[in-house]
Amino acid sequence: MATSARPVRKRPLRIRRVLGEAAQYAALTIAAAIILTPIYITVVYSLQPVEEIFSYPPNLLVTDPQWDTYKRAFETGSLGRYLINSFIVATAITIGQVITSVLAAYAFAFLRFPFRNLLFVVFLASLMVPWEVTIIPNYQTISTFGWLDSYQGLIVPFLATAFGTFLLRQAFLTVPRDLRDAAAMDGYGHIGFMLQVVVPLSRAAVGALAVFSFLLAWNQYLWPLLITNDDDYRTVQIGLKALVSSNIDEFNLVMAGTVIAAAPILALLILFQKQLIRGLTSGAIKG
Repeated sequence: MATSARPVRKRPLRIRRVLGEAAQYAALTIAAAIILTPIYITVVYSLQPVEEIFSYPPNLLVTDPQWDTYKRAFETGSLGRYLINSFIVATAITIGQVITSVLAAYAFAFLRFPFRNLLFVVFLASLMVPWEVTIIPNYQTISTFGWLDSYQGLIVPFLATAFGTFLLRQAFLTVPRDLRDAAAMDGYGHIGFMLQVVVPLSRAAVGALAVFSFLLAWNQYLWPLLITNDDDYRTVQIGLKALVSSNIDEFNLVMAGTVIAAAPILALLILFQKQLIRGLTSGAIKG
């Protein structure tokens, strides 16, 4: 009797598990649709003539794509120069944040010095300070150095990040301290141990920080707008705003410029999404 009742007990559990998985996939599908729909509409509108965009009911299918809209947007908005500037600034900021975060995180994870925990709390507390609060002091500093309309003015204020220090410290804490003792016996100092052991073992977190830093730097708008007046130093987000202002009646041109500006970061997210997820969760094991 016990053996005959066992399948009856398992079936409701199996049904609940299937229903639970179906609900999860349904929720993920709805979330993906909500996120991807604006991107799809932007691409569709960029390939349609203006009169078709404002037709009713709206046409969300491209029957005759206008590919020359992208060429016109690229040339009209001078997006080539703006894209180069954004790439230079975002790359420099990313490299700087990775270097400073690795050094600070290693110090907080492996070195022993007075008030270490207090200093780390101060680091974390800086995350609570809104960026808008620091705009005026940063602008005055950059202006005093004569760095308005320059790459260093766009880059230097963002070369360090408390978030990066926190993220890498959590990842570094998962590295066994026995490895540090073994490395010391082999003659490795802190720099050698950090570069040859800690960083390679935490490459997922370092890669995630690099991707995250690049995305934030690429999307900056307020700071480049504030300290630059010369188009030779302005970034793609400002160029996109200028394109919108000068071509407000050509909606397809504006959408094409938006796609061009967003294409690099979308490609970056698609290529490194798994590493980004692994890196952001790698320090969750040990705090």
